[in-house]
Amino acid sequence: MAEDGEVKPFRIGTRGSPLALAQAYETRKRLQEKFPELCEDGALEICVMKTQGDMILDKSLMELGGKGLFTKELDTALLGDEVDICVHSMKDVPTWLPEGTVLPCNLPREDTNDAFIHKDGSVKRIEDLPDNSVIGTASLRRQSQIQAKNPTLKCVNFRGNVQTRLRKLDDGVVDATLLAIAGLKRMDMDDCATAVLDWDEMLPAVAQGAIGIQCRSDDERSLKYIDALNHPDTKACVDCERAFLEALDGNCKTPIAGQARIIDGKIEFRGLIAMPNGSVKYETESQGEIGDAKDIGRKAGEELKEEAGDKFFEMMVEMSPQQVIGQLTK
Repeated sequence: MAEDGEVKPFRIGTRGSPLALAQAYETRKRLQEKFPELCEDGALEICVMKTQGDMILDKSLMELGGKGLFTKELDTALLGDEVDICVHSMKDVPTWLPEGTVLPCNLPREDTNDAFIHKDGSVKRIEDLPDNSVIGTASLRRQSQIQAKNPTLKCVNFRGNVQTRLRKLDDGVVDATLLAIAGLKRMDMDDCATAVLDWDEMLPAVAQGAIGIQCRSDDERSLKYIDALNHPDTKACVDCERAFLEALDGNCKTPIAGQARIIDGKIEFRGLIAMPNGSVKYETESQGEIGDAKDIGRKAGEELKEEAGDKFFEMMVEMSPQQVIGQLTK
């Protein structure tokens, strides 16, 4: 209770990009649908924060130090009781969480696939791009799968929010780009996609298309609210994928893809690791009971780690950002 006797607003922490705000608004809507008391004026508050990853856009994520760049400021606010929950794009969340916090909730998942966007829509597939075409992407996962199809294709660092990236495409900075179709759908922008790529064309990132909600582990009020929003099938798939990533000790120098889905009551998983230029690739597939989701992901990661061998990962650690990307920043 606040000092004046009124209930303290329930505070939702989020980044300030249009996509992050759309996800925060979706969370607010679902909370209000489940809990009528949160529909009252002032009952909910959205708290916008800038992360280091939002502010430094002229360097790759790998050069900056990895995915935690999009969550550290939110973690600090949560632990400092500046917010009650944090809403995340799950693919930005490290496999470890700060002590004193939990992430027990995933909202129903959107389409997990990547969208291929060509500058004039005349090319529908990566394979059909002319040699030496330039593709904008900040993702080594995408770069490795693109260059495995055609080593002449040039990938350049392409960061910023969705609108910024599409503007660069319109300005002719690149010939094409790839974005998660989930983000485009959440902002009602999916009509800009030239094509949606299936798993055989481009295996998506771990946890792509999933929204996660984090809170303090001892905050019973927040736990009550967000437990009611959790989508068990999405949670099982995301847990499977993140266990795969954790087993690989994945970082932003290693192209890693991993996706799980539930079909006929079973969880099916597919994973991939590769060299950044796509010259070497290791893949795995497995399935099992939904209750074993984490074990399925962990075992898949351990199998790929053994198959690739220590030398593969040592090479990744030793490579400089310039060697890995091998391209100019645009």
